Amino acid sequence: MVLDEIVISRAIVASHMEKLLEFLEMDVAVVGGGPSGLTAAALLGEQGFKVGLVEKKLSIGGGMWGGGMMLPRIVVQEEARGILQRFHISHEAFGEGYYVAGSVETVSKLTAAACDAGVEFFNLLSVEDVMIRGDGRLSGLVVNWTPVEMTGLHVDPLTLGCRYAVDATGHDAVLARLIERKGGNVRVKGEGFMWADRAESSILSHTREIFPGLVVCGMAANAVAGESRMGPIFGGMLLSGQRAAEKVAEKLNP
Repeated sequence: MVLDEIVISRAIVASHMEKLLEFLEMDVAVVGGGPSGLTAAALLGEQGFKVGLVEKKLSIGGGMWGGGMMLPRIVVQEEARGILQRFHISHEAFGEGYYVAGSVETVSKLTAAACDAGVEFFNLLSVEDVMIRGDGRLSGLVVNWTPVEMTGLHVDPLTLGCRYAVDATGHDAVLARLIERKGGNVRVKGEGFMWADRAESSILSHTREIFPGLVVCGMAANAVAGESRMGPIFGGMLLSGQRAAEKVAEKLNP
């Protein structure tokens, strides 16, 4: 078979533009492809919502890929074991109430589950602003290519409409900070010192709708609340993504 470079290029451009056009309006935009964002996206997609996941980096998975200090293992506590089981992620007990899983398998299976649920991924996209109309609620994202942002080029962005957004951008809490910076009724207190027990036990209460149309989860939720960080234990991240999906689904299916 003789390969035609033009056909290959046409296939990439045409197929992706078709998806981009399809997702210019969606039910839920999840921003951040780490553990909480992936979990939220997969669970919302399974419920039939049109979900797009926007990730500023080339790869999906956030800090979970590296486990703890580049040792590709993560620890999950008993409360979150059900999520590992739901997504068929191999794990083994380590002491009482703790389980160890491979970080690569965990990211891969969460990503595959999101894909199977119909989630569309838009990587190398950064959110530089949000849309808020007269009704005072978030109704879309203003996005640009991450390399454009990194190089400081003056290139106008495009917009993606959504009924709800999930800020799963980790320590940066990007969407929350954008709204705060422009005078919205949001205050990002910033994360506190490492205190795994406190951070893990509080994260579900911080996973909530902080602005009309915006739910925060994962470390973004703790950053908004001024809560501690937890290090390489990921049960809270997974449970927070699950809670975010529940809260968004409740709003979209009252």
